[in-house]
Order: sequence, then structure tokens, then C-alpha cells
Amino acid sequence: MKNKIKYSNGPKGEFKVVRDFLPPPDQLVLKEENVKITISLKKSSVDFFKKEAQKNRTSYQKMIRQLVDWYTTKHQNSV
Repeated sequence: MKNKIKYSNGPKGEFKVVRDFLPPPDQLVLKEENVKITISLKKSSVDFFKKEAQKNRTSYQKMIRQLVDWYTTKHQNSV
């Protein structure tokens, strides 16, 4: 880096106060319709997701759901 940036404590120019620029909490929650199902998976697959979920401090069910959602999105857009 040839050019160094010099910072100062001097005036920074005009500022504008922005109020309430974030949406309310109820708009931050993405609500999607979910359907509960029962599915049989290989024990080794479930063990893998449980181990990975524990490492990443999340739910193995969320990981599997996200995987299915990604798969669906990819293949729906390619049709």
C-alpha cells in the first residue's frame, strides 16, 4: 500500500439523523408454511448431520431441511 490514510479528530462534515430505518421485529421473521413429515434415513446419514450440527451449534433437522430446500430451489429454477 503506497498511500496511507491519515485520520484526524477534526470536523467530519454534515450529518443527518436517520430514525427508524430498520423494519419492526415482526417483519424480520421470515414465515414460510412448513409441513411435518416422517421420513426414514440411513443411520449413518443422521449421525453425520447430528455430528456436524453439534460442531456448528445448530439443529441437525435445520441442516437437513436447508439441504432439501437448496436442492429444490436449484432444480426448480433449471426446469
